[in-house]
Amino acid sequence: MAPTETRSLYFSAPESVEIRTEPLDELGAGELHVETIASGISPGSELLVYRGEFPDGLAVDGSIDALDGQFEYPLRYGYAAVGEVTRVGREVKEGWLGRRVFAFVPHASRFRTTPEAVVLVDDDIASAEATLLPSVETATNLVLDGRPRVGERVVVFGAGPVGLCTTHVLSQFPLDRLVVFEPIESRRNLARELGADRVLPPAAAASAFDDRAGDGADLVYELSGQPSTLNAAVDVTGYDGRIVVGSWYGTKRAPLDLGSSFHRERISIESSQVSTIDPSLRGRWDRSRRFDTAFDHLRALDADLVMAEEVPFSRAAEAYRRLDRRTVEAPHVVLTYR
Repeated sequence: MAPTETRSLYFSAPESVEIRTEPLDELGAGELHVETIASGISPGSELLVYRGEFPDGLAVDGSIDALDGQFEYPLRYGYAAVGEVTRVGREVKEGWLGRRVFAFVPHASRFRTTPEAVVLVDDDIASAEATLLPSVETATNLVLDGRPRVGERVVVFGAGPVGLCTTHVLSQFPLDRLVVFEPIESRRNLARELGADRVLPPAAAASAFDDRAGDGADLVYELSGQPSTLNAAVDVTGYDGRIVVGSWYGTKRAPLDLGSSFHRERISIESSQVSTIDPSLRGRWDRSRRFDTAFDHLRALDADLVMAEEVPFSRAAEAYRRLDRRTVEAPHVVLTYR
């Protein structure tokens, strides 16, 4: 008998997470029925939702059908699910049955989707590991947007999942140096293991580069999720340097000092967001090619360094609480459903 219900995670209020049982609509002719194996929690955007730090009325994500609607409670959210296809609609080839797929869907025990909206997960990638795909894809997009060059001095602020994955990708470039600033010591150690040349607490940023001697950073990534870090990013950036902001700040605000070195040093600040590809790259890059590249980096990544632990879906509220209080060793937590 086909299952008629699913258990879905809802953000019901600030710092309040519930798991609700709700009906699952009948499978459409062109759809897949997927039983979730694991889903990953993004400690960046999901913690903003958990804390209620999202702008009222903002669309959740217009580029992903499963994330339609606006940011308002109660809200289903999440975008890193891996599961097994257990049923297919009458217009879908039976070859999909039994395949593992990745989908950008909110946390739930089972879901309906289409073949066009999923990515097949190869046998050599574990299900928990595959939940890192959004972070690795974002890191790939950040590096594409930043365009690091041979011999450049590159800085990453923040060693969450995206920061660590970005560090891993950047470490494969012939840079002069790769420096990571991160307040949590355990994450600094992870950044070092993933290829950073130097890892320092943010308080050391002011003395880490001496632009008077032409030693400023050429390329800086702001991935901390803290808008006040932008000032530190400006301070370490050298003449004609560039800052790429991958953080989503939600409703958080902080004054930005643009009256000192920023103007005279011709520093540029630009945003990078994974839902789109830079227009200058779209002639040769699309999401399919970026996915393939991200999977290659995921295979090369020591995922165990980034993943903290696996938590049963029934204890999801505890997982969010611990992430918010930063009492987990590594930044990526995986919810399990079996």
